[in-house]
This record gives sequence, structure tokens and C-alpha cells, in this order.
Amino acid sequence: MTENNYKQLEQSSKNKKIIYRWILFIILGLFAIYYIAPLYVMIVTSLKTMEEIRQGNLFSFPSSLNFEAWDVAWNGQGFSAGDVYLKTYFWNSVKLVVPAVIISTILGAINGYALTKWRFKGDSYIFLLFLFGTFIPYQAILLPMSRTLGTLGISNSIYGLILVHVVYGLCFTTLFCRNYYISISNEIVKAARIDGAGFFKIFFRIILPISAPILVVTVIWQFTMIWNDFLFGATFTFGNEAPIQVALNNMVLTSSSVKRYNVDMAAAIIAGFPTLIVYILAGKYFIRGLTAGSVKG
Repeated sequence: MTENNYKQLEQSSKNKKIIYRWILFIILGLFAIYYIAPLYVMIVTSLKTMEEIRQGNLFSFPSSLNFEAWDVAWNGQGFSAGDVYLKTYFWNSVKLVVPAVIISTILGAINGYALTKWRFKGDSYIFLLFLFGTFIPYQAILLPMSRTLGTLGISNSIYGLILVHVVYGLCFTTLFCRNYYISISNEIVKAARIDGAGFFKIFFRIILPISAPILVVTVIWQFTMIWNDFLFGATFTFGNEAPIQVALNNMVLTSSSVKRYNVDMAAAIIAGFPTLIVYILAGKYFIRGLTAGSVKG
């Protein structure tokens, strides 16, 4: 093969790579547009008046920015009865998700630490039970959990929902943390034990400071699951104790004479906004945590 032919083959291969790369970019771009389009429609619809919405063009820009629908979704329409809005229920979800995420994450980290660094007879069977718990569907625990909340006297309360989410999420946080801690050398713990450190001193002084990647994963996972939960909220609470997803459902299904699509869209964006913020701010740490060991083992 002459040098000229070699250059032609090299140029042909380079051209093919460029074409394939552009094809890949176009396919990925189409998928991105497909997934972002509903969010775009929700935003522009929430900023339109009902007269503009009735014109029938979903993708058109609003003639002017109108935040009245956002105000109605958050504060209500001022009716003395039958007025459903999100403000009260948004703060209910905040009061629910913060302690539930913190408690389930800390307990999951302690469980993972105990199952990997303080091995005992039968620990693998206990881990198997935690692993089995991750496959139990939501519906299977509704009846026993309802009886438990009734016995404890915390039905229809934020405290009851916190207990429900901590119990259900503990299997996932334990699985994540156990798979992360198993990749950490046991020699660190052995050296600390020789120096006289105990179970919790080693955990808080050594294990916890190097657990940031997996803690971010568990926090994002639990936050998303709890904030977006509808089944537990609708089953165990009602009235003013309900979380935001239940209020959103009630708001969308409740209407007087005219269905206000701009208000429904604004309410849906408000309900999903915290989850979006969490993924934007901590999304890259979530990926790092997953690749650091949360899905290994």
C-alpha cells in the first residue's frame, strides 16, 4: 500500500467517525427534546391566561408573563370553603422529608458499617433480609403499617409518615452503605480497635468522614422517594396533615365550573421543583457515589 492510499484510508476513517458522531448527537438531541418538551409545555401554559390556552397552541409563548396562576396554586383563590392550594401541604412535606431522610440515612450507614466491619454469626442472613426488603412492594405493607400507626396513636400525622418512610427506606440505605463500606479496608478499623476505639467512636471519627459519596446517594434517593410519594401520603393521612403530592392530586381533580389548566401546571411545577433543584445541585455527586461502590457487592 502506497503512502497516498494510506492517507486516503485514514481520511475516509476520520470522515466516517465524524458522520457517526453527528448521527449520535442528533439521536441524543431528539431524545433530550422529547423529554424536555413536557416541561416546556408546563412552564409556558402556567404563564398564559385561560384565553390564550383556549386558542389551542401548546408550544406558543405567552403574550406576556402572567404569574397569577402561580399565586392561585400557592395561596388559593380565597374561597371560604373548597379552596385547595399547596402552601400548607408544601411545608408538611418539608417537615416530613427532612427528619425522614436524616434518620434513614444515619441508620442505614450504621447498619452498613456493622454488617461489614463488625462481622458476627448470621450477619449475611440479616443482610439477606434487608436485601429482600428492597423488593417488597409498597402495597404489601399498607395493612400492617396501618395497624402499627393506629396502635402507636400516630395515624394521620407527619410523625406517622416519618416512621413509614424510615422503615421502608431503611432497606435501601442499608444496601447502599453496606456495598460502599465493604470496599473500605478492614485494617483501618482493626488499627482503631487496637488503639481502644469503640463501635461508635470508629463510626463517627473514621467511617463517617469518608462516607460523603454514599451519603449523597442515599440522601438524594430518599429525598426523591419521600417527596414524590403519593401512596403512603394518601393512605395514612388526610386533610391538613397530607403531604404535597396528595394536595396536588386533590387540586387537579377539584374544579368548579371551569378547568384552570394554567393553575394545574403551576401547581405541578411547584410540587416537582425541590426534586429538580436537588438533582441539579447534587446530580454529579450522585453519579460519583454510584460509581464509588453503592451498586457493587
